[in-house]
Amino acid sequence: MREVSQPATEAIRLVEVLRAMADPVRLEIVQRLAVTGEEPCNAIGGDLDVHQTTLSHHYRVLREAGVTWTTVQGRTRLVRLRRDDLDAVFPGLLDSVLNGARHLGAAARG
Repeated sequence: MREVSQPATEAIRLVEVLRAMADPVRLEIVQRLAVTGEEPCNAIGGDLDVHQTTLSHHYRVLREAGVTWTTVQGRTRLVRLRRDDLDAVFPGLLDSVLNGARHLGAAARG
């Protein structure tokens, strides 16, 4: 198993994290990972109506911002949230974003 290049915990920047999660598709990926813990990229992407190349871009933005951690096993890329790292650097941020997204989703459903 190998890891893809991603920032160290101390290199994670608030502006980059917020920018990464501001996109609806990326926020949906983050929400799903918050529930499942870790998934192959293709499992998450199968539920989103996004072209594969666009989805790869979204994964890269999340990884480079320090929101997710990607591990490569053979031909499979496993993605998980960097919850511990994000909570260490920005306590409560991830939970606040996820709670806000849930609240907006519930309001949109009526």
